[in-house]
Formats: sequence, C-alpha cells, structure tokens
Amino acid sequence: MTYLDFEKPIQDLEGELVKLKEVNAKSKVKLDDKVKELEDEITLKTKELYSNLTPWQRVQVSRHPERPYTNAYIENITNGTYIELHGDRTVADDKAMVGGFGEIDGQTVMFIGQQKGINTKMRQIRRFGMANPEGYRKALRLMKLAEKFNKPIVTFIDTPGAYPGLEAEERGQGEAIARNLLEMSQLKVPVICIIIGEGASGGALGIGIGDKVLMLENSWYSVISPENCSTILWRTWAQKEKAAEALKLTATDMFKNGLVDGVIQEPIGGAHRNHQQIFETVKSEIKKHLNELTKQSEQQRVNARIEKFANMGVVHDINE
Repeated sequence: MTYLDFEKPIQDLEGELVKLKEVNAKSKVKLDDKVKELEDEITLKTKELYSNLTPWQRVQVSRHPERPYTNAYIENITNGTYIELHGDRTVADDKAMVGGFGEIDGQTVMFIGQQKGINTKMRQIRRFGMANPEGYRKALRLMKLAEKFNKPIVTFIDTPGAYPGLEAEERGQGEAIARNLLEMSQLKVPVICIIIGEGASGGALGIGIGDKVLMLENSWYSVISPENCSTILWRTWAQKEKAAEALKLTATDMFKNGLVDGVIQEPIGGAHRNHQQIFETVKSEIKKHLNELTKQSEQQRVNARIEKFANMGVVHDINE
C-alpha cells in the first residue's frame, strides 16, 4: 500500500496492526480482541481524515497510483463482455483513449475513457492519459457508432489534460475537442460522463458533455491543474495548495455550483482501498441513471442537455 503524506497516522496504525497479527498468529494467548480494537481505531481514524480533506489533498488522492483506471472499471462492470475498438480511421489508434462495447446486466453500452497506464512503460505508451487529436476523433467515431445502433454511452474521465505536443497542435487538437463538444451535445442516445480521477481542461471536456455528469468523491474537475495555475499566477508550483482552494475543483464544490449532476461516494479511505466496492457502486449509478434517461424521448434528452450546459456560468448584461 502506498501512503500519501497526510495518511501518516493511518500508516502507523496499520503498521502496528500487522505486527499485532503476527504476534497473535504465533502466540498461545489469543489477541483477537486487541486486533479488532485496533482495526476499529484504524477505521475511525480513516473516516476522520477523509471527512476533512483539503482540496489539494483530494487532488493527491485522485492521483493515487493504486486508484483504479478506466479499463479496470470497464472490465469489472461488464464482467468480461467488453470488446475494445481501435483507431480513428484517419491517423492512428491513440492508446490514451480507449473504448468499445460491453454489457451491463444484458444491456449493451458503449464505454469510452482515458487510460493512464498501470506501470511506467504503459504510462509512457498511453502518455499518462493525455490524448492526441486522433484520440478524440476515435472517441467521436465510437459515439456515432453507438448512436447508429441506439446504444447508450458512458465515458470515464481521468486525464491531466489533452496532449500538449507540437504534433497534436499540428493535427488540430483544438478543433477535435471543439467538434466533440458540438457532436456530444446533439447525440440522440443517453450519455453519462463520470470523472473517476483527474478532470483537467479541454482534455476532460472533450468526452464530458452528457445528460448526467457525475464525479467520484475524491476526483477533481477544473479548467487547469493546481500546479499550472500556481505557475501562471505566482511563477512557482509552491502555491499549488492555495490554487487548489481557489479553483473550487472538488466534487462538493462542483455539485454546489451546479456544474455536475451528482457525487458518487467512495469507500472509506478512497477508491484505491476497495476496488470491488467502487466498481459495484459505479455500476449501480450507471444502471440507475440509464433507467431514468431511457424513459425520455430523444428530443427531450438533447434539449435538456443543451439547456443544462448553456445555463452554466454567470452572465452580466452591460446595459443594466
């Protein structure tokens, strides 16, 4: 288990628990009561810490190396029925963007999302979940395929942003993302978007226009990362905690400001501590919202989706 800096109290208690269990296994005197007491203390301490996280600490949790990524969610939610589809039919198959058909309890769904990579080599291949233009064009191709066969779409958002390389700009990064915003707003099938980790800038928004936009409790969603915001405003990364606070990027802030439609609670101590529980929770949320959305007509969904995003933000009339 990898521990974050603020998790030191939990790390110390769990270290004690490991030693106590070793003694209990070798000793003739059973210490089951002591073990149970220490386990309860760890649970209480974890609840206490995670109920008072700062915005920057939630950013840290969203980047935890043991937190499940898009492919893990898809594979577990679909119980092995997932078939990945590849390529944008123009340039290449972007490994940072994955997608394909899978079933949720007999219902076929198109899944799309950014995949960061589970080890150093795969993170390099997938560019830490930062998609090129062909990644967004692949995503759009898959969305149109789902629309053609009248299948709902679920996107998993987990990216530090779209890939910022020169070649990405040469191939039309901005146009690809803008095209997705336009096309997603008009899709006739139900669209559910879930931020499972990082949701930064247009890289996240490029697959983030949906009937329901949900955030995991310890994810974040913002126009810019705290580090880059700090670099621009203060010319240093040192103010990243202050920037995280000012950006109002947590799930609670986003829901309070009406920018997302719901917050999905994570297991005690974060999604990385209990993968199976978060998979089941997310699956339940998807089924619930799909059941609601399929009752609406195509035009009702499109109109409501456009109206929701059109009403975001604050407008000041200069004539007043």
